[in-house]
Amino acid sequence: MTEWEKAQAGYLYDANYDKDIVKLREKCADLCYEFNNCRPSDTGKQNRLLHEILGEIKGTLVVTAPFYVDYGINVTVGNNFYTNHNVTILDGAKVTFGDNVFIAPNCIFSTAGHAIDAEQRAKGLEIALPITVGNNVWIGANVSVLPGVTIGSNTIIGAGSTVNKDIPDGVVAAGCPCRVIREITEDDKNKYPLPE
Repeated sequence: MTEWEKAQAGYLYDANYDKDIVKLREKCADLCYEFNNCRPSDTGKQNRLLHEILGEIKGTLVVTAPFYVDYGINVTVGNNFYTNHNVTILDGAKVTFGDNVFIAPNCIFSTAGHAIDAEQRAKGLEIALPITVGNNVWIGANVSVLPGVTIGSNTIIGAGSTVNKDIPDGVVAAGCPCRVIREITEDDKNKYPLPE
């Protein structure tokens, strides 16, 4: 079993010294560098690079530089995907975003965890657990989503949250650690005024 296969199966794997894994990260880092140094008006080049970086794009997307991802090949985004500045995805395992996902600045999605045992950690061993984000999710600024988390559809994650456990559909959740604050209701349609 290769180190990459171990990572995908949820086993401890050598993320730091395995030359094939390092090579995958270097390739993606070069593509991210190129993307992050595009002129903001050169959306054609940005789009082409995103299709090289990400594993699967199911529709339209807007990614605002800078944007960082470890491997890219493990990231799937649905239709109408948006990230603001400085989003980082550590995708040693699968990271799946549904349709209409909006991500505010400075967010991190990390499938990566280090070994708890100090000897294993010193050898560069890590674990990677998948992250899944449902449809119609809004993630506020400075949110960290940790390994193995699923965020349900139609949910809002408040700014500054650390999401270390699953969050259900249709709620507002926030905090460190992130917890459900309340359900989203029909009354929320009247929260902000609309022009007549």
